[in-house]
Amino acid sequence: MNAVIVEDESLIARELARKISQVAPDIRIIETISSLKMARKWFLANAEPDLIFMDIQLSDGTSFEILEAFQIECPIIFTTAYDEYAIQAFRVNSIDYLLKPVDIRDLERAIEKSRKRIASPTPQSDSLKELLQYMQHPAAAAQFKEKFIVNVRNNWIPVPTRDIACFYRDNLNYLHTFSGDKYILDYTTLEEIEELLDPRVYYRANRQYIVHIDAIQSVKPHENQKLTLTLKAPLKIEADISREKAPGFKKWFER
Repeated sequence: MNAVIVEDESLIARELARKISQVAPDIRIIETISSLKMARKWFLANAEPDLIFMDIQLSDGTSFEILEAFQIECPIIFTTAYDEYAIQAFRVNSIDYLLKPVDIRDLERAIEKSRKRIASPTPQSDSLKELLQYMQHPAAAAQFKEKFIVNVRNNWIPVPTRDIACFYRDNLNYLHTFSGDKYILDYTTLEEIEELLDPRVYYRANRQYIVHIDAIQSVKPHENQKLTLTLKAPLKIEADISREKAPGFKKWFER
């Protein structure tokens, strides 16, 4: 099976190729494409591969521009650092997604799903068309939580989401407001909270923190390619971002 990787971070592309060879040694990566410009040239000059691994946010635009320009019928596995909300609703027979850093078990499942689709081909043009429309108007398609209810001295108090600087887990889940107030939240996991938030505004930094883009005071890069976020006063919280997530965070932060 021939596959193409569309990914503008060379380190991530190499790591993805390594994991693919580990779980599916019969898949041959015939090309690694690092930009929309290169992708347009490649798809014009070459036959469609059997499978495509496609990063959503590239250095010169989004990969959806490729789908608008070419009628691609092979299975596509999207990779994303923060746009999972836009893909989750479209985990149909012909489209799947992997959240960076790519978990090898998720990769294996996505490849198996693609094999089944190749064995029993079905048109995917309608699914891709719907996905493109969704991406063009995400606000109309997704409803994010406008406020969280917290319990203060047996009273329910609403906290507008726009006032929340970060969410934090330490045995229990907490929210911190921009003004420095801290409240316990009645949610089991940060994953539950993450699904309720607009990923254009909130970023899952690590297992402990989800941060608001306006709460970030500074970002410190380290020699090992990890990052440390410092949140604005009065919080002054520090949150680390792994080497694998750093490129995706940079794209999210500077857009």
